[in-house]
Amino acid sequence: MHRIEAELLIPGHGGPIRDGVVVLDGSRIGYAGPAGAAPPTPGAPVTRVAAVMPGMWECHGHFLGTRTFDLAQLPLEPEALRAARCTRDLRAALDAGITSVRDVGGLGVHLARAVAEGLVDGPAIYGAGAILSTTGGHADLHSFPLDWMRDFSAREGLMRLADGPDECARAAREQLRRNAKVIKVCASGGVLSEVDDPIHQQFTTAELRAIVEVAGLADRVVAAHCHGKPGIMAALRAGVRTIEHGTFLDDECCDAMRESAAILVPTRTIIEDMLANKAVVPDYAMAKLEAIADTHAQAVTRAYEHGVTIAMGTDIALTGADLPNSWGQNGSEPGYLVKLGMSPLEAIEAATASGPLTVGPQAPLSGRLAEGYDADVITLDADPLADIGVLGAPDHVTGVWTRGRQVKGA
Repeated sequence: MHRIEAELLIPGHGGPIRDGVVVLDGSRIGYAGPAGAAPPTPGAPVTRVAAVMPGMWECHGHFLGTRTFDLAQLPLEPEALRAARCTRDLRAALDAGITSVRDVGGLGVHLARAVAEGLVDGPAIYGAGAILSTTGGHADLHSFPLDWMRDFSAREGLMRLADGPDECARAAREQLRRNAKVIKVCASGGVLSEVDDPIHQQFTTAELRAIVEVAGLADRVVAAHCHGKPGIMAALRAGVRTIEHGTFLDDECCDAMRESAAILVPTRTIIEDMLANKAVVPDYAMAKLEAIADTHAQAVTRAYEHGVTIAMGTDIALTGADLPNSWGQNGSEPGYLVKLGMSPLEAIEAATASGPLTVGPQAPLSGRLAEGYDADVITLDADPLADIGVLGAPDHVTGVWTRGRQVKGA
């Protein structure tokens, strides 16, 4: 048992509590609320802090172990090397206050086992396995010969080309065989892919429905990379759970998202990081990014104003604190959400209580400081409601607990 006494308790959902207490009872939270009503905990260690809140959810990250935005370099480095780099990313995520990660394409399905076995410290990982893409789509490496790319997509498990409903169903089942907790599809073109247009729809509605149906049979949901409206609407009609990026969301899209209870994961961080580091971004990607950056900001604000549920995600994928958009910088996203219209408390809810919603039936009791919830907790040396930027600086995260075990600040 462990007792945390805080000047400010932020529960994840609901209003903050001044002079709060959180009691960790094994892997669960035994109490979270006002100090005056807290149960006695004789003999339990006590931590006194400025603020306590749930561990944050990274709902759109990639454990790729890469050191460049040029995705064509991925096949040129051994998977073992990239996996070794990812162990640094796991530690960096924890130090930044990230206790759960939805890895929407990467090595997370494998890393999750090492974390669960207790061999490596890291957040809980909900991996997608390979990203499903049409031939020529966002998760196709356009500079490689097609026959080679088809072979790579079948062998390596990072990107899976699939065309037609039957092949899409098979591709989804392959990820389930790897124990994927969510399925990731590219419903539109993207920025870091070479020749496609972010506005264009890629999978057909029939293909998307096949993927959603197969995922649903196994109680999994589908995350859809979408920039353009055609892909967004097709994905929503097919029944996806989350829209990733959502650059060209308009009023109709927002209404459809609310009606279907779909969640937006905006990933503003990667856009800001690439705009600030143009020299390390491929020219083709920079041209596309500059064309959509302002539209994306307007779309996030529009979604918020329409009452669309928003969850925090960054699209972080790189390894190393010397690089932009690298693991450990995840807490910058709430600050961008505040700039786009949310209050600090709402941005923290997007980073905590809204996170489990993005994995549907796979969701744990997480993201809130409440009795019975997973004891995934972080402490801070400053008030993030007064300065949301506190969450973007790992040095301000003084303690981290995952399932009741302290992994930072002990």
